Order: sequence, then structure tokens, then C-alpha cells
Amino acid sequence: MENVLRYYEFSDFFEDKSKAFSGSQIAFSELNEEHFLIFEKKGADYNLYVSKFISKNEIGMKPPEILELLVENYDKSLPEHRVVLRKYLY
Repeated sequence: MENVLRYYEFSDFFEDKSKAFSGSQIAFSELNEEHFLIFEKKGADYNLYVSKFISKNEIGMKPPEILELLVENYDKSLPEHRVVLRKYLY
């Protein structure tokens, strides 16, 4: 999973203080000034979301304006999971 996060330039994981992700660890990648992909780390599982914030400084601090689950239990070995991620980043 670390290779995926580095390749797509996700941030390091940090604690979600907004409670939007139940206090889990999150990492994000910027799509544009307001839209972000977020990986939520729950134990050994990762969930992928697309979200909207006023700015990236609000990620993990305030709840997102929009939050949509794209992939539950992301598995880099599944082509359909990789396609979802590439769809947003390319």
C-alpha cells in the first residue's frame, strides 16, 4: 500500500480530528483546490473517498462539505480498485 500512496503523492497518514472518519488515520491527495482523494486507514483496511473541503488546511480538522465512498476495503491487487483511483488522478 505504501507504494500506491507514494506513487499517487498522498500525504503521510495523520489523525482525523474532525470525527468525519471516526478518528481514524487519513492521508490525502489533491485533485484541485477544493477536491481531494482520501484514504482512511482502519486497522489493516483502507477505504478510498472523494471529498470537498474549502481548503486542504481543513482536512482532518473540519468535516468535509461533500464525502463519497469510492472503494471500501481497497485492495491494490484488484484491477477495478486501481481503475477507480486512476480515474480521479489522471
